[in-house]
Amino acid sequence: MTTEKQEGKSDLIYKIATNGIVAAIYVVLCIISTPFAYGDIQVRVAEALVLLCFFRRDFVIGVTLGCILANMNSTLGPWDILIGSLATLASSLLIAFASPSLLIAVLWPVLFNGIIIPLELNWLLGLPFWMCVLTVSIGELVSVSLGYALFMALRKKKGFFSALHFNRHLDFKW
Repeated sequence: MTTEKQEGKSDLIYKIATNGIVAAIYVVLCIISTPFAYGDIQVRVAEALVLLCFFRRDFVIGVTLGCILANMNSTLGPWDILIGSLATLASSLLIAFASPSLLIAVLWPVLFNGIIIPLELNWLLGLPFWMCVLTVSIGELVSVSLGYALFMALRKKKGFFSALHFNRHLDFKW
């Protein structure tokens, strides 16, 4: 095997492993915060991880897989596995491919989860849509703001960014 093929193979293995770790962290954060990770009033701290997609597009896979696995604990069953995970996938894709700044990246999950999850809660549980928009959006904003604050604090720590092989937006300011 040539050196180039070996490097490509080890890069793929690294990406699979780091996405698996991201998925596992997402699940663990949801499990330890179960009372607040599901329902009409939710602060899903794990959603802070969607901002990883701003720095490495392939993290869309790990975040989405983590959301799918975490939603297996949801009382809404298969519908939350499908609908909730699609909301996270959509916001992760927009963070990865359409966000010019980290601050804009924060808005996508608030927008998608703030509309899609209340639609799901209204449809499945009959909860008031606009109240759920308010509570889910606020919870999502809290979650991704934690991620935003973390990345803003770590932005000067180049070792952190290189350890995770971040390959985009390394000079971000906002």
